[in-house]
Amino acid sequence: MSEQPKEMMINSQGHHVPIDLVKPEDIMKHEVAVRMVAKAKEVQALMAELKELTFSEVFAAKALIMEKYNAKVGGQKGNITIASYDGKQGVRISVQEQIHFGPELEAAKHLIDDCIEEWSAGGNQNIRALVEHAFQVNKEGSIDTGRVLGLRGVNMKSETGEIDPNWERAMEAIADAVKVKSTASYARFFEENPMTGKLETISLDFAKL
Repeated sequence: MSEQPKEMMINSQGHHVPIDLVKPEDIMKHEVAVRMVAKAKEVQALMAELKELTFSEVFAAKALIMEKYNAKVGGQKGNITIASYDGKQGVRISVQEQIHFGPELEAAKHLIDDCIEEWSAGGNQNIRALVEHAFQVNKEGSIDTGRVLGLRGVNMKSETGEIDPNWERAMEAIADAVKVKSTASYARFFEENPMTGKLETISLDFAKL
């Protein structure tokens, strides 16, 4: 009579270990980990389904509204909020472009430095501080896009009172440097708190529950 093959478990090194040689506490930890990961994957699938359904419903509603006014729907960018009639519940979709800068940004920095040196001997320290702040590297090791793009809203004038052409070229270089890296889409749900009367986000983040 042949011996029945032993049940095996695979350890972290990929070895097959007979289950009767595995400690009971290790078996327990294994079962908890496998069970919880399976549950997490179920929730992940539900959240993906919810996101897909939410985007589909919201953009379908947007299309119907645009059709009513014979307006072109356009792309799926910007922010859209759909609220209940009483305003106590709703969903908000945000579609944002994630941008980074190309090599043109270095040219812009050189042009700006030239402007500062030209405007006054040794450079205007206030303007220099503004520019240096804009080009600082953030915690992630990248240049903050918001600060750099904010420079485009500053019209630097020469001594004649006209917009400095070098500054204009620098701003053009910044505009050319902008590259769209990816698009991030978010869906947030909100509901009125009956105790405070304020709209609160319905958290789908474990850390905030």
